[in-house]
Amino acid sequence: MHLTPGDIPELLRTAKTVAIVGISDKSDRASYGVAKYLIENSHFELFFVNPLLENILGQKVYKSLKEIDVHIDIVDVFRKPADCLAVLNESIEIGAGAIWLQLGISVPEVATQGSEAGLSVVMDRCIKIDYAAL
Repeated sequence: MHLTPGDIPELLRTAKTVAIVGISDKSDRASYGVAKYLIENSHFELFFVNPLLENILGQKVYKSLKEIDVHIDIVDVFRKPADCLAVLNESIEIGAGAIWLQLGISVPEVATQGSEAGLSVVMDRCIKIDYAAL
């Protein structure tokens, strides 16, 4: 289901695990800043996904969501819109609870297909900003 802004605090309060897909090791990138903030300030167990990296911020980086051996509550996507459907499909395969597209990213097919598959869908929002507002 496509979540309304009023639904987001509950999702963030109840989620335990977050996978950040498209994490960068460049400190000027939004994905790096969000990951660093969540490590330092959130209750989440974080998992990072980028097939080109091995470690970032002291944590292992996975090649794909399928490599992660725990249930993922939120898949937070830092990828261009054209890549988001593939991330959604992998999120569905692993049984993730929600897919979150960051600020500036809104893909109608992700909303439709994600909702049909039973995932909660958040688009065009920053998980760091919403978490800080709790």
